[in-house]
Amino acid sequence: MRWRGGSIGRNLWWFAWAVLFALFQTNWPELLRLEGVLPDLVLVMVVFFAIHEGEERAMFTGVIGGLYQDIAVGSVLGHHVLCYVLVGFLAGRLSTRLVTEHAAVKAGLVFAGALMQGTLFTLIQYAQQPVLGLLYPLGAVAVPSAFYTTLVTPVVLMLLDAVWGRPERDVFSRELG
Repeated sequence: MRWRGGSIGRNLWWFAWAVLFALFQTNWPELLRLEGVLPDLVLVMVVFFAIHEGEERAMFTGVIGGLYQDIAVGSVLGHHVLCYVLVGFLAGRLSTRLVTEHAAVKAGLVFAGALMQGTLFTLIQYAQQPVLGLLYPLGAVAVPSAFYTTLVTPVVLMLLDAVWGRPERDVFSRELG
């Protein structure tokens, strides 16, 4: 079922999906956990909107998903938000220069975004609490999570494509407008 409403309805639909993904990731992590590693569903959604609608929608998706995660897991407010917004901006800018219809390009953007998000998150956490260490969280959490996130990307993108539909604008109109 694809949404065909106006701009307010479309924005509400987008907001609901962003909250749903963040809710699913934070409230039912045991369903997603594999060998102690969790995929980052919000990050996949950020990259999806970076490809389909540009960096602005991706950054707003990062704000919503990151804010929900910061509140739900009790981290410093803005920690997840900053990481997702930066990934959304860079993925949106890169998507205007890449042929993003190919699944490998989408997976590559998700993998690069997951590595960037994990590294930024770990660096910020290390700056706030150096006792936690830097290399172990990167090797034990950020890198495996990036690989796992990339593995679940096709399923999540198929779901988002089925619900959200094709992009409204093509690459050329995004660069001109």
